[in-house]
Amino acid sequence: LELRQVIWSGGAFPVSVTVHGNHAYVLDALGGGSLYGYRIADGHLTPIPGSSRRLGLDPNATPQFTNTPGQVAFTPDGSRILVTTKANGNDVDVFAVRHDGRLSRSPVVNSEPNAVPFAISFDRAGHVLIAEAGPNALATFDLSGGVLTQLAIADTGQMATCWVAPAGRYFYASNAGSGSVSGYTVGGAGQLTALGNTKTDAGTVDASAAGGFLYVQAGGPGIVDEFAVGAGGALTSLGSVTVAGAAGGEGIIAL
Repeated sequence: LELRQVIWSGGAFPVSVTVHGNHAYVLDALGGGSLYGYRIADGHLTPIPGSSRRLGLDPNATPQFTNTPGQVAFTPDGSRILVTTKANGNDVDVFAVRHDGRLSRSPVVNSEPNAVPFAISFDRAGHVLIAEAGPNALATFDLSGGVLTQLAIADTGQMATCWVAPAGRYFYASNAGSGSVSGYTVGGAGQLTALGNTKTDAGTVDASAAGGFLYVQAGGPGIVDEFAVGAGGALTSLGSVTVAGAAGGEGIIAL
């Protein structure tokens, strides 16, 4: 990796970035939460004038970790951006994306009382998957015109279910409080089928897949656990690696 650019995030404490085509948006967690957009050209970012959108969350709510926004994500077709607010609102905000990359002035607010919506993913049919830390569950939704309609929900039976990552046709929810990942398949109507739980190192946070392998970040000790994704979504441990300086980290991508 070679550092190419350092640029202001448009707010304080950036926690999530999403990219579609030549547009990128960053989610800033502090000060009530905000979004800021960029155009991408020749590997560099240029701020989009008028792209800043404030989420209007309570900046003084505590504890801070569960009361700041969680993730920003473009829909697969790039027409919408979703933002989870975790316990500070318990909702998923959906912004429309204009042709110039700017967002609608205000979002459609989808309330999820006590769900603590945290991380977002999408299946191949366009269903929205959300890891919900309140009930410790994975939920699927249909998205139409900015409105989310729940299709199914499945309890993980674990603690602090906060992240979800795709691996081909399978999805794995990370359970930070249990040191595990929970596997699922999603049916054509959004129904969820559980594949069981697999132990990881402590402090399980984000995960990412590439080439039939799943890499799970254990943020507590700064370890990445490696798994082969087998038939039926079964995970086989391949070992782990400790990443220098990664203790407390929350974010991983595999290419």
